[in-house]
Amino acid sequence: MNLTIENILLIGSLLLLLSILAGKTSYKFGVPTLLLFLTIGMLAGSDGIGGILFDDPKLAQFIGIVSLNFILFSGGLDTNWTAVKPILKEGIVLSTLGVFLTAVSLGTFVWFITDFTIYESLLLGSIVSSTDAAAVFSILRAKSLALKTNLRPTLELESGSNDPMAYVLTIAFLTLVINQDQSFFSIIPLFLQQMIFGGIAGITFGFSSKFIINKIKLDFEGLYPVLVIALMFITFSATTFIGGNGFLAIYICAVYLGNQDLIHKKTILKMFDGLAWLMQIVLFLTLGLLVFPSQIIPYMGIGILISVFLILVARPVGVLISLLFFKMKFRRRMYISWVGLRGAVPIVFATYPLLAGIDKANMIFNIVFFISVTSILIQGTTLSIVAKWLNVGLPETQKKLTGTDLLMEEHPKAEMREISITKECFALDKKIVELGFPKNAIIAMIKRDNSYIIPNGLTKIQVYDTLIILADKPQIFDEVYKTLQITKKQEEII
Repeated sequence: MNLTIENILLIGSLLLLLSILAGKTSYKFGVPTLLLFLTIGMLAGSDGIGGILFDDPKLAQFIGIVSLNFILFSGGLDTNWTAVKPILKEGIVLSTLGVFLTAVSLGTFVWFITDFTIYESLLLGSIVSSTDAAAVFSILRAKSLALKTNLRPTLELESGSNDPMAYVLTIAFLTLVINQDQSFFSIIPLFLQQMIFGGIAGITFGFSSKFIINKIKLDFEGLYPVLVIALMFITFSATTFIGGNGFLAIYICAVYLGNQDLIHKKTILKMFDGLAWLMQIVLFLTLGLLVFPSQIIPYMGIGILISVFLILVARPVGVLISLLFFKMKFRRRMYISWVGLRGAVPIVFATYPLLAGIDKANMIFNIVFFISVTSILIQGTTLSIVAKWLNVGLPETQKKLTGTDLLMEEHPKAEMREISITKECFALDKKIVELGFPKNAIIAMIKRDNSYIIPNGLTKIQVYDTLIILADKPQIFDEVYKTLQITKKQEEII
């Protein structure tokens, strides 16, 4: 079946509905939700029962890049800086040196067992060198999996920040495949330019985005997520335009914004959470449509060898060497190496050789697709089992909530107090968004001049205002007093 203007919306919405329903039934099993999205796309394709002909790598790459923008940005918004800060060094080393070592070791193995040139082998290794943010985020945030110490933030930081490294390596080795007269050292300036420009742009756009979000006054709350989407795409495209890594920039920008007080932050987080899921489904459906299952069968043997080496050798080698100089229990290192999920990102990166038209592009694409499927199928379904086996899991009741989790909670606050604002109060003449208010407390109303105001982030605190504050527990008010820099004598308990 050919996609036309008349049937594209009907087919697309039916596939989306089917994916959501399939995901609901398989959610209790962990990862396979993502695998089901991919399978539905394959079944709907030209080799499946749907018969939809889709053979456009360029369009698939465009959809992939747009989807990755949303997935990485949403993951960045949900990254808790307080939890990430203690393991920042480990995360950075894993997402750079770990990715490089994985790419090189796997590329060397491919070179030994195939007729690929060394650069073609390293290109394949680079494409599958990073863990997939969509897969890791969706699994680790499943309610059935809670992890000890700082394992969860370590894994999320690595998966969210290692795609830029894999992208740079993919582009670099693709350049060497096309221009074989160039030396390996010629890619070093490209690497430095991509990472340095991307990092600086991410920080710069993070600061400027916060200023724009909190200073601009929009008439409708629903426009704030739209504003953030615009800022996200500006960050990515502008960074790419100046030669930086756009994926790195949007992730850094999102991490910064996610840990700041923003106008209508809860609305923004909810919108991006939904959009990230939508983009995951669209991305996996698109890549499922793009692949021809009949073309994968001839490469299953070599695909299994490469997958096994990646899971059991290349990934553990990259992790263990990267974490060599950090204090960490061996079982934690082994669990990190096991959570090396490959998903949609490698398949998106595999479209670059297709568009470049290199000789073994089709073979690389099919092998990468097979590796991603086996990784999700083998590693994704066993994360909980391996966590228990290595004794790094926690009961669900002990799962720690992040600041974002607390912000997104719908539970009503149990404690209520009134705090009066005097001329000496820290909050005087400040907007609520500027106060740095605790995540598990809210200013429900403000009593001003015998009337009640329902505030938002732009509401400015005035002298003699009475703040009606709701919190989860009485102890939270200690944080409230500290934030407002007032003593308990200035508040009246209801």
